[in-house]
Amino acid sequence: MWYIVSTTLNPQPTMHNILITITLLLMSLSCGAVTLPRLFRSGMVLQRQQPLPVWGTASAGETVTVTFRGKTYTATADGDGKWMLTLPKQKPGGPFIMQIGDQTLTDVMVGDVWMVSGQSNIDTNIERVYPQYAADIDAYSNADIRLFRVNTDPSTERKDDILPTSWKPLTKENAWHFSAIGYFLGQKMHAETGVPQGIIQSSLGGSPIQAWIDIDSLRHFPADYYTDYMLYTDKEYVDYQSKANQRANDVWSDVMNQTDPGYGKYEKADFDDTAWPVHDQYDNNAWAKHNGRPIIGSMWLRQHVTIDAAHAGKPATLLLGTLHDMDYTYVNGKQVGVTYYQYPPRRYTIPTGLLREGDNVIAVRIVCKSGMANFYKDKPHEIVFADGTRQPISTQWRTQKGSLIMQGPLGGKLNTNNQASVLYNGMIHPLAPYAMQGVIWYQGESNTGRPDEYGALLNKLTGCWRTLWQRPDMPFCVVQLANHMAPTDNPQESGWAALREQQRLTADADPYTSLAVAIDLGEASDIHPLRKREVTERCVLAFQNAVFGKKNKLSPEPVAARRVDGTVVITMDQPLRPCDDLKEFEVKGADGKFHNATARTDGDKVVVTPRQSLPAGSVTVRHAWKNNPARLNLYGKNNLPASPFQMEAR
Repeated sequence: MWYIVSTTLNPQPTMHNILITITLLLMSLSCGAVTLPRLFRSGMVLQRQQPLPVWGTASAGETVTVTFRGKTYTATADGDGKWMLTLPKQKPGGPFIMQIGDQTLTDVMVGDVWMVSGQSNIDTNIERVYPQYAADIDAYSNADIRLFRVNTDPSTERKDDILPTSWKPLTKENAWHFSAIGYFLGQKMHAETGVPQGIIQSSLGGSPIQAWIDIDSLRHFPADYYTDYMLYTDKEYVDYQSKANQRANDVWSDVMNQTDPGYGKYEKADFDDTAWPVHDQYDNNAWAKHNGRPIIGSMWLRQHVTIDAAHAGKPATLLLGTLHDMDYTYVNGKQVGVTYYQYPPRRYTIPTGLLREGDNVIAVRIVCKSGMANFYKDKPHEIVFADGTRQPISTQWRTQKGSLIMQGPLGGKLNTNNQASVLYNGMIHPLAPYAMQGVIWYQGESNTGRPDEYGALLNKLTGCWRTLWQRPDMPFCVVQLANHMAPTDNPQESGWAALREQQRLTADADPYTSLAVAIDLGEASDIHPLRKREVTERCVLAFQNAVFGKKNKLSPEPVAARRVDGTVVITMDQPLRPCDDLKEFEVKGADGKFHNATARTDGDKVVVTPRQSLPAGSVTVRHAWKNNPARLNLYGKNNLPASPFQMEAR
């Protein structure tokens, strides 16, 4: 603040008045405004029953006062202007007011704080899973649950704060683009404890685990992560390459549009498509190839649907499942939706007045930049009206090729989000040491190409985060990768299975890390399965044990295996649901190959009978060792599926 001193007796400046003005100005400069991290905002949730670090910046040497729940605490800013103090443990409750320097934070709650982190299965939001739980989501809001989303900010330098964001109470609107797992975690934990809940989401789709680990922890890791990171510290290179890639993408799109004979034509309702060939949407070899090669460019699909008089003019939702990879979708010539990448389900609103009685036209322009265009199976394809009427649409489309570029966008490979440490620097480091109860970590899909190193990386991640928070016992719940891709009845070597085993072994060896098994909650055709509430319920069981001292049985896991009279007997850590025909067991034979085996339960044991001769000495047995072990039926008496595993029996 600038202070101006004036007097009516002597309007001309005097030495005395000048000295007073200078003194007050210096005083104002020495008492600069306190700056707080963006975590400290009105509406925040503070962790109960833990010491509470509060920090920020001010002028060097300034005394900062914090007042909370009738008590006052002080800290002095150091030479760099940084200050921190620790409030004593607090009982749950609220709302409260916290005064920090000249800032007043209102609606402050004290309860439990959790973080959910990882890649796109944490990113998967309430909008995405809404059809799975529509009635429950529509009926639920809770001002005692606060949501805090950390915005994407990769950096090769450790940051002290995150990008602008805020705490929001849990409502359908506020949760619409928030992590579904985070949403259900807050809901379940509030029901469990009755205290306010704060959920921090710090995640990014497609990110590998190394992006979330401190670079110092990776310096001597036997991989190329550290050297790649050092290359990306050249900001000028990154800036030039990013601009070049964006320009290449823009040019590619412009050329595609210019060379597409249907651009601005094929979507129109009155376009004559009678000469177009008809193909099934799942026969992409017929409509998504040219001269035997997958089309890189655009393809057009059209079909006619008949709407009755009762629904003509009424608003509706068009469900087109999931496509690879971009689409522009039209109804009667009007664009009703566009999706720029392959994973989101296409749920497009058809506005009032667009549908007409009788013939209507749905046109889809698919743009493929890599791979091969396709529709994913087992997804709904229909028109849904407000009165609940569901009108299926055909899998048969009239098809026509568009632009045949046959080459993906130009430009070099540059992904700053995926380099080692960059998400740790920008999205984890600034959050510490904000007090919290525990962390859900759901990630691994992007590391299945190098699964054998995942266990070491997971140990690095939990270790460096616990060091950052100065909490060596901070609980983690690791969600094991769900089943995905086409199932098979035959033994299969699988990077997904190998990574699941790394997750299991790492959790078993760490007394403060639990495993939530999701091997029966996945989908063959969607890497982002929708049953996020069920995944969260398994995480809650783990946190009840780790944080609140309960003794829940989690998913069954093996503790020992031995050869007994031509069989392999596996002892599990709990009683099993009786079954005389267990599936998804394999044994390595004398030929060095894995073969299917028969198996049955016997109390807390699994008796596996090989179908082929075995080698002398130890023998390897494995369970659910596939991308998608769809026939898995080994469950504990607690009705949780057994984890996939591989082990030696002697």
